[in-house]
Amino acid sequence: MPEVRSPTLRRRELGSQLRARRLELGLTVDQVAQHLLCSPSKVSRMETGQRGATLRDVRDLCALYGITNEEESERLMTLAREGKQQGWWQSHELNFSTFVGLEMAAVSTKYCQSLVIPGLFQTAEYARAMHDVVVQPKLSAERIDELIEVRLRRQQLLKRDPPLVISAIIDEAALHRVVGGPATMAAQLAHLVEVAALSSVTLRVIPYEAGAHAAMDSMFRILEFSAPTPSVVYVEGLVGHIYLDQPKDIDRYEEIFESLSGIALTPKGSVELIRQIGDIRKKLPFER
Repeated sequence: MPEVRSPTLRRRELGSQLRARRLELGLTVDQVAQHLLCSPSKVSRMETGQRGATLRDVRDLCALYGITNEEESERLMTLAREGKQQGWWQSHELNFSTFVGLEMAAVSTKYCQSLVIPGLFQTAEYARAMHDVVVQPKLSAERIDELIEVRLRRQQLLKRDPPLVISAIIDEAALHRVVGGPATMAAQLAHLVEVAALSSVTLRVIPYEAGAHAAMDSMFRILEFSAPTPSVVYVEGLVGHIYLDQPKDIDRYEEIFESLSGIALTPKGSVELIRQIGDIRKKLPFER
């Protein structure tokens, strides 16, 4: 399998290794910052991958952490260099640029969405309708076109060799909410059936009959990478984006995903429901 060298993932991988080394030596962030003559927040951002480490930072940290093996130090230097490179998505000024960088490098993902069709499964028309309702800041037609281009480029992950392996759970509500009008929604449901037929996609729907569930008011994704890079949980909402990479957090969301899988329809039953709703949508025009 070809390795995906995402600068976002390289920064996180480097930060994870530097943090592990610091903890192994029993050093605090403040002690490291004092050695580097920088702020503790800079050290924290380097360890979480929010900012890239310079080659000088890596050199000084190798000296502090007693990393004398030339192969190990060069590997860290390589991660720092790759973390400074530009991904295609970084030229689009996205407020979710970090997420796209991680998504590009993921080998598999678990996706839970209650009210909206998952982005990687959206048609261009559905995506445009979603962007049209953004209130603040109001998006120009040119900016919406650019964001749709980004969305469609991200969807190439479904055709990548090998493709991104996706296990998605959506609530039935996302199938009924008419986005962009009846024709757009009917086309979206038909596209969802096509996506569900891909061997790399497992799609399940939580039916209304299942009642309340743990993710009714939440959207999250568990991004999984090739070893030794740990998984990341991405949680999205109006308040912003949150990234969780602590084992206890990942375990919690894995448990939630498994519980949702238990109450959802089978993949076959889910596709049947999508088809039924799509057929109804074609026959009954949307009226206010």
